[in-house]
Amino acid sequence: MQSVSEVLKAVKLRKLSLNRAEKLLKLDAIAIVGEIARLDYNRYIRRGVPEIVYSQNKTVEQLKKIVSTLAAKNRGDSSRLPIILSKVREDQIEPVEDLVKSKARTWKLVPRYFRDAGLLVITAKNKNVKAAPHGKVALLAAGTSDMSALNEAEVVLNLFGCRTLRFNDVGVAGLHRLVQPLREISKFDPDVIIVAAGMEGALPSVIAGLSSVPVIGLPTSVGYGYGGRGESALMSMLQACSLGISVVNIDGGVAAGVVAWLIAKRRQR
Repeated sequence: MQSVSEVLKAVKLRKLSLNRAEKLLKLDAIAIVGEIARLDYNRYIRRGVPEIVYSQNKTVEQLKKIVSTLAAKNRGDSSRLPIILSKVREDQIEPVEDLVKSKARTWKLVPRYFRDAGLLVITAKNKNVKAAPHGKVALLAAGTSDMSALNEAEVVLNLFGCRTLRFNDVGVAGLHRLVQPLREISKFDPDVIIVAAGMEGALPSVIAGLSSVPVIGLPTSVGYGYGGRGESALMSMLQACSLGISVVNIDGGVAAGVVAWLIAKRRQR
């Protein structure tokens, strides 16, 4: 991936022509896919995060057309990698993987499905998916049922080059379970902490009260009855007494990962 500063530095070092730099820095680059999508394929240059394709409500054919357009735009330009598809359904995985494999010689890309995160990632062939470390983020899951949302965040962070330290099943039902993780997190010295919790969603408030770094609350759709499906967790996090918490939407693991990445990247600079 190339940021604006990286593009300008490449021009200064004469590694990149002015014409190529101009193309990379255009802010209005939109790829129109039939009548179904307008892809903002230069988003990374502006925001440091590529466009992430929400897949759940798309048909297989729509998703294949979008992937084909993004892959074609990527040819010879690593600034738009990886291509990330979120909330992927089971029926979408094989058709998209087959498409990428059938075009491997042309696109020089390979697919990788992260089942526990529901993410399908398309990246450069013969290149490790995990980037060089850049920034540090700690992750906590209150319960085992909260892990899938946190998996989304961790995969995104690792793809963008963040080091992560993670602990699962450390919710408020047994606060003594937090003692050892908090010690390890203190040694790790993260730039930000993501805390995933369902049910009453109390863990982010506890962590924020004990931590000196920003906390991102990730409510999950874990719960039942009145206030179930994550509503209670979301409201609890929004009403947290401890300051220093930001909150993403229910099951918004990708959103939590992106916010954490932007904080960590900025702090590293």
